[in-house]
Amino acid sequence: MGADPSKTASDEVDEKQLELAGREGDAYMESLEYMASEVAHTGATKELGDFVVGFAQEEAEGMYRPDDDGHLQWVEPDEENCHLEVAVADRADGRFVPNLSVEARLETEDGEAVGPFEVPYVWHPGLHHYGRNVTVPGDGTYTLTVTVDPPTFPRHDRTNGDRYDERVSVTFDDVDVETGRE
Repeated sequence: MGADPSKTASDEVDEKQLELAGREGDAYMESLEYMASEVAHTGATKELGDFVVGFAQEEAEGMYRPDDDGHLQWVEPDEENCHLEVAVADRADGRFVPNLSVEARLETEDGEAVGPFEVPYVWHPGLHHYGRNVTVPGDGTYTLTVTVDPPTFPRHDRTNGDRYDERVSVTFDDVDVETGRE
């Protein structure tokens, strides 16, 4: 992918910084492609507006979560049978976009909806992403809709900072969901 040539150097960034951002984005996009096509049961990406939005679907999995005292506790999935991962990257340079409000909705071929539900940030050793375990009716073909709200964080750079100002919704049709628990 690399840095978008239309995003030129300015008083906030020079050519070296653009090159480094492009390399970081290339590495992130390679990790996303690997997760979606090799690690997860299924996944895909689409470009829309200022974003590249991708997803990966796996069986529900355990995670460390902070308890009321802030101590990490391992929590296994209870009724959940599906883990949904959502990646949101900057379309210009491919880097992960943090601190977003991400929502997803799954719908069966029969029109049964799961969600919409919030998809919070999840730290992962291989791919920063938004994700959560959910309960779906079972294996099958679903339509997945991911909605990303405009973030409230400030953007540096008068030349390149005018990004992420519109809500985007991306639909992935014919998503083959395989349920279970790791």
